[in-house]
Amino acid sequence: MTPEALRANWNSAWRALGAAAPDALCDELQRRYAEPQRRYHTMQHLGECLAWFEREQALAEHPGEVALALWFHDAVYDVRAHDNEARSADWARQALRAAGASESAAERVHALVMATRHDAVPEGRDAELLIDIDLSILGAERERFDEYERQVGTEYGFVPDEVRLPRRRAILQRFLDREAIYATPRMHAQLEARARLNLQRSIAG
Repeated sequence: MTPEALRANWNSAWRALGAAAPDALCDELQRRYAEPQRRYHTMQHLGECLAWFEREQALAEHPGEVALALWFHDAVYDVRAHDNEARSADWARQALRAAGASESAAERVHALVMATRHDAVPEGRDAELLIDIDLSILGAERERFDEYERQVGTEYGFVPDEVRLPRRRAILQRFLDREAIYATPRMHAQLEARARLNLQRSIAG
């Protein structure tokens, strides 16, 4: 997405919540996504997610909240930590409160960001849409999926291959084992078959 499109998405999300868009926070989030330790969880990933949101947002019950959850879902990213989602979710909740959004909206966005841990099947239309968007990379065209796999491998390059590769295959296998990777009908129709091919090919290595 262009910088102008990113800013328009940001402003629209806050407007939907009845709050003024904090410009400095938008800039700070973009700085976070540009941190040097990131290879996949970057502005490229955020832009791809927001582009999917722009196409599919009619599915959302609270579109502004889904958009902000996407902005925050990888806001904190330390490859050696296990609480990135929790720290990102806490930051999102605090930011919404500070901007004057309702407490219920702040709590829903917190829950949406926590859902990106992918340790449970998402519940509710907004969570389903958010997770489908976050996982859209699995159903990307072959060239982009392969780039994604290289990017993730580089992020975790400090882990020895004999440890990292079996763990990676196990993570991908869990997605492949699901009855359906994508919950929303349109994204399922567009991405499910290609995601399964990508996953099978990556696991076979």
